[in-house]
Amino acid sequence: MPSACDSLIDDIEDMVSSSDPTPLERQSARKNIIPRSRKKNELLSHEELQADSLIPGTQKIWMKTWGCSHNNSDGEYMAGQLAASGYMMTDDPSDADLWVLNSCTVKNPAEDHFRNSIKKAQDQQKKVVLAGCVPQAQPRMDYLKGLSIIGVQQIDRVVEVVDEAVKGHSVRLLGQKKGGGRRLGGARLDLPKIRKNPLIEIISINTGCLNACTYCKTKHARGDLASYPIEELVERASQSFREGVCEIWLTSEDTGAYGRDIGTDLPTLLWRLVEEIPEGAMLRLGMTNPPYILEHLEEMAKILNHPRVYAFLHVPVQSASDSVLMDMKREYCIDDFKKVVDFLKERVPGVTIATDLICGFPGETEKDFQETVDLVTLYRFPSLFINQFYPRPGTPAARMEQVAAHVKKQRTKELSQLFHSYNPYDHKVGERQHVLVTEESFDAQYYVSHNKFYEQVLVPKRAEFKGKMIEVDIYEAGKHFLKGRPVEDSKPFTASIAKPLQKGEVSGLMQLRTRISGFLTASYMDAVQS
Repeated sequence: MPSACDSLIDDIEDMVSSSDPTPLERQSARKNIIPRSRKKNELLSHEELQADSLIPGTQKIWMKTWGCSHNNSDGEYMAGQLAASGYMMTDDPSDADLWVLNSCTVKNPAEDHFRNSIKKAQDQQKKVVLAGCVPQAQPRMDYLKGLSIIGVQQIDRVVEVVDEAVKGHSVRLLGQKKGGGRRLGGARLDLPKIRKNPLIEIISINTGCLNACTYCKTKHARGDLASYPIEELVERASQSFREGVCEIWLTSEDTGAYGRDIGTDLPTLLWRLVEEIPEGAMLRLGMTNPPYILEHLEEMAKILNHPRVYAFLHVPVQSASDSVLMDMKREYCIDDFKKVVDFLKERVPGVTIATDLICGFPGETEKDFQETVDLVTLYRFPSLFINQFYPRPGTPAARMEQVAAHVKKQRTKELSQLFHSYNPYDHKVGERQHVLVTEESFDAQYYVSHNKFYEQVLVPKRAEFKGKMIEVDIYEAGKHFLKGRPVEDSKPFTASIAKPLQKGEVSGLMQLRTRISGFLTASYMDAVQS
């Protein structure tokens, strides 16, 4: 627990003077330090050990991330900066000196896990830094008092916040990034990062959205739409391919709205990115809401048909009732959603459409729910995320008249039973497909690959397949997967143009060293001239 002597600093500038070394300078200086050898029988005193333990940059850090791929990308960037600054990232929370907890505010259970993790850290006398959407949206919550917070747009300063937390100070950085008179997408895209999977690069193309959904808490944290410039996104993709990545995920709160704040649009970005994708590598497009994809359907169909783009789109519908959609302020009707699905199914043969549904939204009647059931029956979505409604504090939906808990539970159960009543992949058995192998299955028995339609295909766990495009014959289909047998006379194709980084290795260190070198050279020249 924070002690009475902990100081609360509103911004890190109150703590760091101009003469203090920056994290970049500290990392550079470390490389020039020659440790003094210690005599064999010389013992460290308690005071020396105590002092060493408080030197920022020498501690072990454990990071836990909840939520969407955007949040996972933020976590990768924070881990990369901490490692580049000298901290040691560990997978063992009990072994860590400090925990970075990167939260999600979409549902009550996710926030409950976050709150419980804070208590566990305090019980174990661990120092804590909080990140993600929960503290950004509600920094004054009682259980956050006295704890350090790094805002969702301030992740490029995570080293500074962790440095101060190590010293026992409580620091909060929650401001928005601005430049040229407008809100920016967030931290720079060229920061060091540690990819959770060295073969997959997650790129956030924008933050925030243009909607004001009545149930959504994420809007409180991520704010209005702010897009990254196309050139920065293209350079980030190019760098990731140079580091051995073979699959890119584009993410944001609403990819379809990309560029509306900077005078461009999603198809323009995608065509530029496609030019950078090496043969055999693939691009996956993230979630898009129906309103902003409607005007781009023709171009989107062409892009999804491209051989290096997965024919996959996640379009959350949430409800098939226009009445409920109006109460949610979703800004589209069910016919708009059907137009998107029908158009893409016609123009992109075999396309996978994933969607989300909320059961028991305030005011949802039996008739409203039946319309949602009918929608699932009609389209038999192969990928369906079913969520029981949870009122999030501070949202308009939390103040509406709620559907009884047992009714919400029953509707969720009924919809889940409907989803599990059909097998979307049975007709795929006997097909020959090209698949890209990128990860290991949860049970560690198979490698996981994806075909052109981003359907999960389990293949034999052979080291030569990892990061390769291989040809398989589909011999089995489950509810959520296919199983493929490698074609005997087919050779794996290497999708990466460079050797992938090792797991845990920091991406972007070459760029970091270049910036350090430039900084030190400039400082030296200034000193000579003065």
